[in-house]
Amino acid sequence: MDMPNIRARLLVVLVVLSGFLTAAGVRPATAEALPDSLWFDDTPVTAQDGRFTDGLGREVVLRGYNVSGETKLAENKGLPFASTADAKKSATALRALGGGNSVRFLLSWAQAEPVRGQVDSAYLAAATEQMRAFLDAGIRVYPDFHQDLYSRYLFDPDSWYTGDGAPQWAVDAGSYPDESCGICLFWGQNITQNEAVKQATYDFWHNAYGLQDAFLTTAQKTMAYVKQHVSAAEFAGVVGFDPYNEPHAGVYDSGQTSRAWERDVLWPFYEKFRARMDTAGWQDKPAFVEPNLFWNSNISFQKQEGGLLDAGALGPDYVFNTHFYDQKAISGILMPGKAGDGQYSADFGTVRDRAAATDTAGMVSEFGHPLAGTVSDKAPTVLKAMYQALDSRVTGASWWSNPTASGSVLSGTQWQWDIYNGRHHELMNGNADKVLTSGDAWNDEDLSAVRLDDSGTAVLRQDTRLLDRLYPSATAGTTVAFTYEDRSRDGTTTLSWNPVPSSLPNVSRLVGTGQYGLLVWRSNGSTAPSELHLPASFPTASTTVVSDLGTVSGPPSYTTTTPIAAANEPGGTATRRLLLTASDSGTVHYALVTNGATAPSASLLSAARAELSSWAASKIS
Repeated sequence: MDMPNIRARLLVVLVVLSGFLTAAGVRPATAEALPDSLWFDDTPVTAQDGRFTDGLGREVVLRGYNVSGETKLAENKGLPFASTADAKKSATALRALGGGNSVRFLLSWAQAEPVRGQVDSAYLAAATEQMRAFLDAGIRVYPDFHQDLYSRYLFDPDSWYTGDGAPQWAVDAGSYPDESCGICLFWGQNITQNEAVKQATYDFWHNAYGLQDAFLTTAQKTMAYVKQHVSAAEFAGVVGFDPYNEPHAGVYDSGQTSRAWERDVLWPFYEKFRARMDTAGWQDKPAFVEPNLFWNSNISFQKQEGGLLDAGALGPDYVFNTHFYDQKAISGILMPGKAGDGQYSADFGTVRDRAAATDTAGMVSEFGHPLAGTVSDKAPTVLKAMYQALDSRVTGASWWSNPTASGSVLSGTQWQWDIYNGRHHELMNGNADKVLTSGDAWNDEDLSAVRLDDSGTAVLRQDTRLLDRLYPSATAGTTVAFTYEDRSRDGTTTLSWNPVPSSLPNVSRLVGTGQYGLLVWRSNGSTAPSELHLPASFPTASTTVVSDLGTVSGPPSYTTTTPIAAANEPGGTATRRLLLTASDSGTVHYALVTNGATAPSASLLSAARAELSSWAASKIS
């Protein structure tokens, strides 16, 4: 398949056909820099050389949440929030409580195009304003036209299940059978067992009734609208676009394999979407493309060959974007115990390998575990193991002895961040006798990391030590190794999977029972610093850094001549970051960051630095 030529031809055609976009509105003037911004902030993020990089060539890690499953519901008409004020409240909380620097921002095709050929500008305006609430809080955004089970309009008012995605006119265009999943214990079984879902999905992929064309046109108009109604500075915070959530064939053609479907059906759709992005003015932003939903399932009978194996080198136009849920753990049967150290090292290692093979950045745009129900007791360990696997492909027990096997630090957005959790008022499938209020109010899911308390304040539903994490948000060079011991809890038990080895007694003494992270990177000559997000559990005065750049207890405020410093993160939410400046090139640097010791002595800091220096010299080539 000659992908570059196909894309070029599509782009020429779309440019000719879409001149109307230039008259769709005037973009606001360039906004002032975000509060707390420093000189190296606010540059666009792109996918370059197999990783996310900013305008200064720093390696960027995106961490955050999906905002939000509320978009699947009708109660707020397909918007993540009831108001822009709620969006601002959520953005501030996401930054301050959840430690996120990015969100996957869900959109609804059904609400964007409720009447065929007519985009609802009021919906786009409201969605864009809610998106801006996150951008103005210093949070990067990548929108996603979300779908599950194709459409809610496939389901009967008294059905056990519901869907989201396509508008009613798209469902009415086909003659689909009455929906039924038979004996289904999980809503996802509808994907392969519900004939209505299967046939409607098949029709979309084969452009029956012009469905795919209509979707692409609406997506293009949506992207053009966003670009024209945010400032240049805000648009720089928009990372890219996720074209389609969890794609699946619905029905395979006779003799067709899942791999062939990806090559012959899914990938051409992504090329068309990519061309629409270019026409809408998103030329420099990647499409976050997802493989076949089941390509990396950890249940053998559910797994299907895929992973965009025939797409070749994707380069900067695309990001390899996937989801991961532990279906064995969720089943309640196939994984009877809890997760442990290194539980998902291989699974997330596979994501790293596929991203590397396609020559682009990797993103795990959904991961999570139920917080209510019969398997919710596994959540603390499952989520810790997933974050551990995002940080490094090496188990905690072997990290210190084999740090260079760590691999890249993966970007990821947890499912999900819904401030209305437990406070919904959703008429399921429009049924006034079936009002859902609990959990996420969608197919019995309950995964939101946040909720509002009785005073309307956002509070976490999971251990803050798990969610508000130390991570390298921008590395001036290439990450060699990274690990973080969060000391998160499973009930009253503290989970410590990455002990400092006894061969480093002074480092162990310095860390004690506290949290710690260790970043090893190779510099690239940038004068901009490397950045690590500092969790709220790392107050500046109680943060200790031991590095080849120096040792500091209570890092000072940032200046261009201060090698180890602290500063607020941009956005005015009072969250903080550690800044490490090494303007040389090709040199291996390390930095241990911990909150384990109060006012450590100079002699302890010196001894810990000597141990780390010797360790780095022996382990890092």
